[in-house]
Amino acid sequence: MIAFIENYQHQTGIQPLCDALEVPRATLYRRRKPSKVSEPERPSPALALSEQERQEVLEVLHSDRFVDCPPAQVYATLLDEGQYLCSARTMYRILAEQDEVRERRNVRQHPQYTKPELLATEPNQVWSWDITKLKGPQKWTYFYLYVILDIFSRYVVGWMVAPRESATLAQRLIKDSYVKQGVEPHQLTVHADRGSPMTSKVVANLMADLGITKTHSRPHVSNDNPFSESQFKTLKYRPAFPVRFGSLQDARAFCVEFFAWYNTQHRHSGISFYRPEDVHYGRTGILQKRRQAALDEAYLAHPERFVRKAPEASEPPQAVWINPPENMQMKPTEQLKMRA
Repeated sequence: MIAFIENYQHQTGIQPLCDALEVPRATLYRRRKPSKVSEPERPSPALALSEQERQEVLEVLHSDRFVDCPPAQVYATLLDEGQYLCSARTMYRILAEQDEVRERRNVRQHPQYTKPELLATEPNQVWSWDITKLKGPQKWTYFYLYVILDIFSRYVVGWMVAPRESATLAQRLIKDSYVKQGVEPHQLTVHADRGSPMTSKVVANLMADLGITKTHSRPHVSNDNPFSESQFKTLKYRPAFPVRFGSLQDARAFCVEFFAWYNTQHRHSGISFYRPEDVHYGRTGILQKRRQAALDEAYLAHPERFVRKAPEASEPPQAVWINPPENMQMKPTEQLKMRA
C-alpha cells in the first residue's frame, strides 16, 4: 500500500489516498526516512591516558590507603608527594566507567529506629506525654505546658505549666502522677517524642527506679505520638483559647478550667463519646446500661424507625494501639484472646 501511494500521490494527493487505504500519514513519512546508519566509534584523543595508565590510576584509587577518599583528596595527596597520575576530573571519569561514583568516605551510618508498637487494654498501662508552647504576653515569649495522657482512657493524669522546658520539672510531674494513680512497678509504659527533657538522664533514671518502661518516637515521625498531638489540638481549638496569655498565672488558670472540663465533661469520640474520667475509673458499664435501656425503649415504641436491627449502645475500645502491626487483621477482642 505504501508503494501504491508513492505511485499515485501526484494524481490524487497523499491525504485522499491515505484516507481511502486507511494508512496514517505518519506511517508513510516514517517509511520514507532512510534508516539510521550507525556512527563510527569516536577515536580516542591523542592526549587520553592509555589503558595501562588508566588501570594504574584505578589501582591507586582502590588501594587501602585511598579507598575511602574522594578523588580530589587523592589528587592533592599525590601532588604533595611529588606524584602526578592525572587530573581529579579524569579520576572521576575512570571511576564512573566502573560505576563507582558514589560516597567513598568512611561516614557514620544513622541508626535504624524501630517503630514503636504499644498496646493498652486498661488504664495506667501506657501513658503518652509531651510539651507544647503557649504564647506569652510579648512576641517570642512562651510558657510551656507539660501533659501526661493515658492513651486507653484519654484521661489526663498530670499536667503542669512552667516558664521553661526542664528535665527536673518533667521528673517531678511524672513521679507525682505515678504516685497519685497508684501505679505498681513494671505496670506502666511511658511514651514520648525525642525532645531534650524526654531523653534526659534525669527522666531515664527516674523511670528505671520506678520500674517504668520508656519508649520514644522515631526521629522526624510526627504520627508516632498521636494521642498527645490530638489532645493539644483539642486544647488550642477551644473557642476560649486566647492568642496570648498575659502571665504564667493566667495560663495556669486557663488550664485548670480546661483540664477539669476535658476529664469530666468532654465526650471523646475515640472512646465512643464517653468521658475520659468514666473510662479511666471503670464507670462505663453503668452508663452503657443506661444508654441501652434508652435505646431499647425507643425501639419498642417505634421499631419501624430502626431498619436493620435493634440499636446497641457502643462500648469504648477494648484495645488501644500506638502503631498497630501492619499485618494485624484480627479484631481487638481476638487480640485479647491471643494475649491471654
